[in-house]
Amino acid sequence: MSVRWKTFLPVAAAALSGLVAGYAALAVAELAAVAVRPEASPVTAVGGAAIDRTPSAVKDWAIRNFGTNDKLMLQLGILTVLAVFAAVLGAVALRFRRVASAGVLLFGVVGAVAATGRPDSTSPLDAVPSVVGALVAAVVLYVLVGRLTGPDVASPTPPTPPTSPAPPTPRPPVSGSGLDRRGFVVGVAGVAAASTGAGFLGRRLNAAGVEKAAASRAMVELPPPASAAPALPRGVDLKLPGLSPFTTPTADFYRVDTALTVPRVDVDSWKLRIHGQGVSRPLTLGFPELLRRPLVERDITLTCVSNEVGGSYVGTARWLGVRLADLLEEAGVRPPSKGGPADQLVARSVDGMTLGTPVETVLDGRDALLAVGMNGEPLPFAHGFPVRMLVPGLFGYVSACKWIRDIELTTFDAYDPYWVRRDWAAEAPVKTESRIDTPKPFANVRAGTVVVAGVAWAQHKGIDRVEVRVDGGAWQRAELAAEGPVDTWRQWSWEWPATPGTRTLEVRATDRTGYTQTDKRARPVPDGASGWHSVVVTVS
Repeated sequence: MSVRWKTFLPVAAAALSGLVAGYAALAVAELAAVAVRPEASPVTAVGGAAIDRTPSAVKDWAIRNFGTNDKLMLQLGILTVLAVFAAVLGAVALRFRRVASAGVLLFGVVGAVAATGRPDSTSPLDAVPSVVGALVAAVVLYVLVGRLTGPDVASPTPPTPPTSPAPPTPRPPVSGSGLDRRGFVVGVAGVAAASTGAGFLGRRLNAAGVEKAAASRAMVELPPPASAAPALPRGVDLKLPGLSPFTTPTADFYRVDTALTVPRVDVDSWKLRIHGQGVSRPLTLGFPELLRRPLVERDITLTCVSNEVGGSYVGTARWLGVRLADLLEEAGVRPPSKGGPADQLVARSVDGMTLGTPVETVLDGRDALLAVGMNGEPLPFAHGFPVRMLVPGLFGYVSACKWIRDIELTTFDAYDPYWVRRDWAAEAPVKTESRIDTPKPFANVRAGTVVVAGVAWAQHKGIDRVEVRVDGGAWQRAELAAEGPVDTWRQWSWEWPATPGTRTLEVRATDRTGYTQTDKRARPVPDGASGWHSVVVTVS
């Protein structure tokens, strides 16, 4: 065996010890989180803390590049960093075993601080999974690396030739190695097996809670609405190839939030509290009580503030819920224009998210809802089951609280919600925008008549006109689909006499107030993107 190989082998084995110790930490922490709550596990806690502390521009970049996979990429990044950290500590432990083990404990402290510092943390016990996992990892690393090191074994003194035959004595380890290969392999295999078992048990026990929540959702029977959605006019959906359907299928509806793991709320334990300034009759409602109230059904388009010009974070669904204005009026809330002391409604989610909505907007007559249903079914967990809030005409980050549990009436001066503390605007009405759905960017189309089509939206204002132009030429008026409810988007189409060459298509919309969307490009921060959507195609 070469000298280089003899040098590399212990280092590689020590790095492997670090990786196995890290694996043990995560598995044991997963099991320990069962006794606390799943959200207290280190990866979830550290990931949530990373989201909280990431600059808005970086979050915007992640959503733009990874879409709904942004959380998966964050988790993979955390695991990659953990693996590198664990391997480096293992290599360090080859010479400084106690220092490396202390480094593992430091990582546990980071996880504990992250867990107890999350907005949804209500107990110091959230630190337990990270601390227990780190203690186990420190012991595992110390013991495994101990199999690779040890006191030097001196070369034996040549024995005196025996006068009679004697059984052969075992050959001692090579001087200075201290390597216990068999003990190391057995130790690694044993820790890996035990960790796998602990992780599996933890996932199964956590899955029991998830299954209970799923069972509670499956038992929900939504009552018929007291006020059904108006029938959609014929021609509201042009049904053209490549054009987004008027109603977005639930499975295709966008999801943008900060929850690394989707909250699974059991309806039997869910409560909503309404309180705060100007609330003369505080309310606490359970899910059955909410369903007994008059329900309204409405088609409403939602838009995420992270949506880039031409982006996909917009969709329309048929929502079922209780009018939020009715609940607020029952609680004695008056709008600021009528002397009410509160101008901001702060909604809180079970995962600690906070959103701030103008009270005046919620009470101005629009269909602001506490929704319980989406497209004829109970809300999916990913979209806020059992109850979410939505306010037509406002971007989601100031209106669409999922997994809602608390509504507090306060003022904009007194409290900054989650996103406002991160440089987003306190008030954010949806901007008038339009998008080309077909042809797709960089498509090849044949010369002749080409159907250009897309959607435009100006929730709570309505779309009056859509225009398209080619290569900066004159604007051409598109044909609009039949107009649906004022809080929904509108499809449009235009028959383009395409001629050969590389062409740039642009679109703009004008809403019912007479405002035509600006060509000035703006990024989503602080109050939504703006500009004309353009598509480059090749005509042959």
